[in-house]
Amino acid sequence: MDMFEALADPTRRHIVELLAANGELAATAIYEQFHVSPQAVSQHLKVLREAKVVEMEKRAQKHVYRLNPQALSEFEAWVQHTKQRWEKSFTALDQVLERKKKKLAQSKEERKAEQ
Repeated sequence: MDMFEALADPTRRHIVELLAANGELAATAIYEQFHVSPQAVSQHLKVLREAKVVEMEKRAQKHVYRLNPQALSEFEAWVQHTKQRWEKSFTALDQVLERKKKKLAQSKEERKAEQ
């Protein structure tokens, strides 16, 4: 599963938001934030790990989770690329609309002059 599929689920996005806000959290602290079973949250964490969105470190009896900075950098690069592509499209659209607007204004002026 890739990062986008993993982040498509609202529960997993909420986990990512928790980790972004806290830096790192033990699995038990994550489980406490949800009204579903720890096993269900554990499955979400597994999906995020497999998609490399989060990293897990075992410390004694605890599993500690944090966001994977490399995955976040890749996501940020994708967002920037997509944003640039959309901005380019919107700029082109603005230019087309501006030309149409000028033509319309010009046509109105020509009709007024003919009357």
